[in-house]
Amino acid sequence: MKRFLLLTTSLLCFHNVAAAEKAQNTVDRNSSHKKASGSQKKDSASAKNRNETIDVTERRKVAGGGMMVRHTIAKTVSSLSHNYIAMQSPTSTIESLISTLPGVVSASEGPLTTSFSTLHIRGMAQAEIGVTFEGMPAANPFTYSTYTPSLVDSQNMGQVNVMQGAVDINSPTYNATGAEISASIRGPAEHQNVHVAGSGGSYGTNKDFIRYDTGEIGHTGVRAFASGSYSRGDMWRGVGDIERWHVDAALAKRWAAGSDSKIIFGWTKAAQGEWLYPSLANWKKYGMKYGLDDQYSPGATHYVGLNGKNTGAVYGTLKNHFSFGHGLSLDAQAYSVEFHGPYYYGANIPVKNGYVGAQAYNSLDNYQNLPGYDPTNKNLTAAEVSNWYTLSSGLVLTGHWQHKFNTLSLTYWYSYAQEAAQMRFYPVNNRGQWNGNGAALTANGGIPLSEDNENGLQQLNSFALDDKMSFLHGRLTIDAGIRMAMANRQYTQDLPGVLGTNYKSIKNVFVPSPQVLINYHFNSHHQIYVNGTTGYHLPGALSSQLASYSRTTGKAQSLPLADYKPEYMITEELGYRYNGFFMGNVAGFHYNVSNHQISAQSYVEGSTSTISQLINAGGLEAYGIQAEIATRPWHHVSAYASGQYMHTRNGNNIAYSGDYLRTKGKEEVGAPKYSGSLGLTYNDGTWFGNFTLSYTGAQYATLMNDQHIPGYITANLGVGRTLPKIGRVTPKIKLNLVNLGDEHYLSSMYGYTAAASTQKGVFGTTIKGANPTYVIGSPFVAMGTISADF
Repeated sequence: MKRFLLLTTSLLCFHNVAAAEKAQNTVDRNSSHKKASGSQKKDSASAKNRNETIDVTERRKVAGGGMMVRHTIAKTVSSLSHNYIAMQSPTSTIESLISTLPGVVSASEGPLTTSFSTLHIRGMAQAEIGVTFEGMPAANPFTYSTYTPSLVDSQNMGQVNVMQGAVDINSPTYNATGAEISASIRGPAEHQNVHVAGSGGSYGTNKDFIRYDTGEIGHTGVRAFASGSYSRGDMWRGVGDIERWHVDAALAKRWAAGSDSKIIFGWTKAAQGEWLYPSLANWKKYGMKYGLDDQYSPGATHYVGLNGKNTGAVYGTLKNHFSFGHGLSLDAQAYSVEFHGPYYYGANIPVKNGYVGAQAYNSLDNYQNLPGYDPTNKNLTAAEVSNWYTLSSGLVLTGHWQHKFNTLSLTYWYSYAQEAAQMRFYPVNNRGQWNGNGAALTANGGIPLSEDNENGLQQLNSFALDDKMSFLHGRLTIDAGIRMAMANRQYTQDLPGVLGTNYKSIKNVFVPSPQVLINYHFNSHHQIYVNGTTGYHLPGALSSQLASYSRTTGKAQSLPLADYKPEYMITEELGYRYNGFFMGNVAGFHYNVSNHQISAQSYVEGSTSTISQLINAGGLEAYGIQAEIATRPWHHVSAYASGQYMHTRNGNNIAYSGDYLRTKGKEEVGAPKYSGSLGLTYNDGTWFGNFTLSYTGAQYATLMNDQHIPGYITANLGVGRTLPKIGRVTPKIKLNLVNLGDEHYLSSMYGYTAAASTQKGVFGTTIKGANPTYVIGSPFVAMGTISADF
């Protein structure tokens, strides 16, 4: 019944669009029979010419409703423009928006989320993908988790780009093996404007948004904007809620022709319950209902009052571009990005015979008087609170010298990053209550219980030299460059009984990363390109350098990499682009990865917190083809299609549990062979609508390929109308429908494992399996929005 109603609603919407266009054409024909005065004819002709100019401009610039943007660089790049982003749900994240682009595997977790998302591009996992926002590195500098909901409101997004298979040589990233996502903000408008919007929909979700653009202030060349938003919603599975407060602001100044400066600032405060990620068995048992519980009982770590994320972010950047004439120019950018917690989880703590770090304790201090203590239970339920922050600051300088057919660029990037994390446990009473400002659990005469008391520090110096030569009147370009990074990273784990190299680890890495790009334009419509690029990924997180310790055994739960080396990728691409009535791009690719790093993540026993084990999976090879095509608007209708075929192969048996797993020849986790999307957009300036249909093939969840999730299809629809002006106010309404068919599906993996079932190693060792965990895709969601511009 639900599908029938959705289909009927969609047909009625498009019927109304057609009826409105027919009525407008009738009015235009009737008006043409009336006699007009000379001035009216002149005004009409002038208006017609203006409309024709706008229409021609739109046809040239907007393809596929903004789902494809023209690029001429000799790398494969896919982009979404603000035209497309503006038609989507106002709570969209960068990850959910780019899910239609070729090679991207990403799915929304619900109508609203503030946590980081899982993502794959051409088989590369989220930690191996560089993410930048307005030229700033936008991921956690140590774990590479991306908190894109903290970066920018979707209403302020200008453009989102995905570079599959390569990284910009000047990009301030050191984890991007072979893919990069870059996003820009929609800058201050030329004229003064106020935009307000209110949205509401499924699962109690609502968002209020306001943005003020100053226009040019006097004749100073200064423009600015500031915006603020508040969002909230219910956790759509299980119980709990989500809240988010966010501010975006920017100021731009034109100094002279070709020279300008921008200041960009953002702030976020968010709180939400913890998403729980099921094993395959839990998914089959609970399905879409798997989530936090609203009732507490001793030992119930899934209770909503014990699980949540209170996160925040503050960032700022000063961007400058100066043109000095004679082909000389300079780009200079300073930035600082801070993310912080805390996270909190439910945990069961041994009352007796447990461990603090690697040091044993006989019993918890004063355990008989602790809230929730039960002499018949050997464990005490506690709230595990992880206070953490990361801070990344840096300076990027790029100088350009263009002389005749040659452009020489030199980039220097300095980055300083630090992090700290401290864990404490607070006892929970019989009603599930705990006091984070009270006394934490201690043992051995006042030592706080902790599994994590870490500090990290990193300094990085990176140089990039690039030379681009242009021949045949610009039709042929040859671009060669190299990036060289020198990084120093150190960690300390300050826990009782943890000494020496288990307490502190210092690593130094030098990585050269060359590239060659060749581009040939037959004419303005046809282009071919070929490239050979390299990328690297520094081992991430504390688990790459130091062990973590179990509170029940005192033994290491995860071990650092035995062979600490950066992941390294070599990619070759051959592509063809067409730009005419429609836009098209097709590219074949091949890549080899050495020291391929996979983070096997699992839940800690008796807790909702997770532990990760970094695995060096050795070599990985992949080849495939991807294509993307989009039409220009024709009778206000434009279409889009993308697809990718990819085959992956692991090149080594991996070292695991003192033996080797037979992973050679197995396919890569999270790398579907087939994926694709279709899009259809209508926009006549009054009515607008966008429909997308996406398919993602089956994905393996273990290195042994003994567990996988099936492929799935999802569809989204957005329709809206610009209403007649009321004085100076231009109102607009919009309806977004996500997951039209209410598909119940697992979208991707949250935590990989080496094997799901027990395996025999190469040397005969019995290796116990572990269950992967999965991300549940968003259910059907409806969101309505009313907005106005003043």
